[in-house]
Amino acid sequence: MGRAIGVTDEQLRELPRYGDSPAFTPVERAVLDLAVAMARIPCDVPPELEARLGEHLDPTQRVELASAIAWENYRARFNRVFGVGPGGFSAEGACCALPER
Repeated sequence: MGRAIGVTDEQLRELPRYGDSPAFTPVERAVLDLAVAMARIPCDVPPELEARLGEHLDPTQRVELASAIAWENYRARFNRVFGVGPGGFSAEGACCALPER
């Protein structure tokens, strides 16, 4: 990817516009597209997205990525059922991206 691994404050601010934002690399955009596709009901990952991911990630990496996204979707849905909210672990002044409505 050509830069340090991690999410920057700029990326958090730009997350609602990740598809057009220069804060994200092509592989990061593809990964976020996969996360969005996997969160939809029904889950539908178009072949074009699989091809874009294949340009950057080998099959093992794609399986690990899909597994991590699926696990986080599971946790998010489980937490909603039981009303589990934020734990208050954000650092002072930290950025917290909220979805645009």
